[in-house]
Amino acid sequence: MSERHPIIAITGSSGAGTTSVTRTFENIFRREHVSAAVIEGDSFHRYERLEMKKRAAEAEQAGNQHFSHFGPDNNLFAELEALFDSYSRTGTGQRRRYLHDAEEAAPYRQPPGTFTPWEAVPEGTDLLFYEGLHGAVVTPEVNIARHPDLLIGVVPVINLEWIQKLYRDKKQRGYSTEAVTDTILRRMPDYVNYICPQFAHTHVNFQRVPCVDTSNPFIARDIPSPDESICVIRFANPKGIDFQYLLNMINDSFMSRANTIVVPGGKMELAMQLIFTPFIWRMMERRQRAIGAL
Repeated sequence: MSERHPIIAITGSSGAGTTSVTRTFENIFRREHVSAAVIEGDSFHRYERLEMKKRAAEAEQAGNQHFSHFGPDNNLFAELEALFDSYSRTGTGQRRRYLHDAEEAAPYRQPPGTFTPWEAVPEGTDLLFYEGLHGAVVTPEVNIARHPDLLIGVVPVINLEWIQKLYRDKKQRGYSTEAVTDTILRRMPDYVNYICPQFAHTHVNFQRVPCVDTSNPFIARDIPSPDESICVIRFANPKGIDFQYLLNMINDSFMSRANTIVVPGGKMELAMQLIFTPFIWRMMERRQRAIGAL
């Protein structure tokens, strides 16, 4: 953790909805004139797309049915922790980009599914913002969770998470239901061992819970809308959180535990704005004081 070079990390699995949280922070950064160095978790996968497919096929032939993007063998955990550590001390570090599609790849004149070369994070940014699978991973070799100043988990109930992944991968990427189901099954051991434990380290967790039947996610025709959901927001340390203000500002919200507020699903982004804007204010105030003390 660092006052001069703070880090915000959003962590959640594929299909969890971390993009919604990222969009909220982008709006806060723009409104509050905060310059953020943005890091996508996919850029710390170990293999490019074609190499990953090749290795997955080899693993399956060797009897390994659980080769996935979720575990340590296929990710650069040490390099991600090194970036967090370096940025917290110096305000820079090594990063690269993963080019998901042709539009992202065009400016670099590279094929989609490849990495750009490693480069230094530009100096002079106000904070580092990470969004991906592993912002709070702790293993015997690395402890990524100890670095972020604000660590946020996005973890919808599992059936909703699968519905969101199925919908995205089928509609946007052209995969079949069978292919997405196979991916979910292959990832399950790493999901249990490397995704779920992260949410014990987060400072705030957002869990969307549908209020409609999602008992069989593999036949769902659409994603339950925000208005068909509630959002459970849990604070690891509720000290300093003005729950009464949140209850007054968000209609139909209520406290379910001393550290947990429940809001209508359609108000989730409003809740994020109300919760995290003061966090950013305090973070930037501490940063200015630390810089001024040099």
